[in-house]
Amino acid sequence: MSCLGNLIWILLGGIFTSLYWLLAGVLLSITIIGIPLGAQCFKAAKLTFAPFGKTVVVHFEKHPIANLVWMILAGWELAVGYFFASLICCMTVVGIPFGLQGFKLMTLAFCPFGAEVK
Repeated sequence: MSCLGNLIWILLGGIFTSLYWLLAGVLLSITIIGIPLGAQCFKAAKLTFAPFGKTVVVHFEKHPIANLVWMILAGWELAVGYFFASLICCMTVVGIPFGLQGFKLMTLAFCPFGAEVK
């Protein structure tokens, strides 16, 4: 099921979202200060490309200051976007699996430092 879900996800826009995360990671990695932020974008790009069959475990306590800075600057906006997109997906029976993947991506977008994708 995860292979089929990932294939549908990629065809319906997952590849574009993943490319946006990848581009953000490349742009952030240009400066030395942005490299840690770029690394988190690369982690999100990898998960966004094929989220089915993977889980996100958040360890906020590993990097609390970095997570707070991320949350204030970009995390809350990304999380709100994923939240509403996931709610729209969950309004139909067919979209529920995709909405659940969006909620998974929301947690990673809100608190990426120390988060582990399994």
